[in-house]
Amino acid sequence: MGCNFIILLTGNIGLLAIGCCIIDLGKMSEKAILPVVRADEEEAAEEEEVVNPQEVLREACSQKPDAQNLWSKYQECNDRVNSRSQTAETCEEELIDYLHVLDKCVTKDLFKRLK
Repeated sequence: MGCNFIILLTGNIGLLAIGCCIIDLGKMSEKAILPVVRADEEEAAEEEEVVNPQEVLREACSQKPDAQNLWSKYQECNDRVNSRSQTAETCEEELIDYLHVLDKCVTKDLFKRLK
């Protein structure tokens, strides 16, 4: 794990904050060496990739027949609107219906998967 260094300069005196510790650089000699902390590459490689369970569930729910049906209706509406040069029609209702079914499906299992 890396460590963040913050150097606060006030006049001729600098303060180095490491986590919750503060080192007064004005009291250190000019030849003092400040430590450099680097993250272990092995430690970073060992960390598992975080997967968003909502995205996984949305993908699975979008494959269900009721969601597929509403997505098709939205696509038909979108194609119809795009084929016209002037129209007041939007596909807002179709999109909201699709997202409602998708979100309803996702919420059934989402909170079970959260850590």
